[in-house]
Amino acid sequence: MLELKDIKKDYPAGDGIVHALKGIDLKFRSNEFVSILGPSGCGKTTMLNIIGGLDQYTSGDLIINGRSTKNFKDRDWDSYRNHSIGFVFQSYNLISHQTVLQNVELALTLSGVSKSERKSRAIAALEEVGLGNQLKKKPSEMSGGQM
Repeated sequence: MLELKDIKKDYPAGDGIVHALKGIDLKFRSNEFVSILGPSGCGKTTMLNIIGGLDQYTSGDLIINGRSTKNFKDRDWDSYRNHSIGFVFQSYNLISHQTVLQNVELALTLSGVSKSERKSRAIAALEEVGLGNQLKKKPSEMSGGQM
């Protein structure tokens, strides 16, 4: 499903270049659970941003479902992010004046899901993770774990 082939990522820094990733080769199998561990500054977040289509690699190739991303256009990345990958950020990125249900529905709105389907899918997802009784709460009324 997902393969990184000799992925390199360089950033300009003053008069030099920082080599954030130095040739990562990695293959993820379908339905595999993976943890990425390492010390601060070793490139974990850079690699995840590349896998998620949030950042571009300098060289190498990212293969998604057998397709090279070398020639991906913005619309290809948008489709990938909308239909194939999800993100759990360290900061919650919840909209404080909206309810839990509205926050979950927002992601589906951006994916073009109809209003009625959006609500039923959001409720089902919240119930599945044990938050079905939190639908009307605001993020400030929830614990960090619930958020």
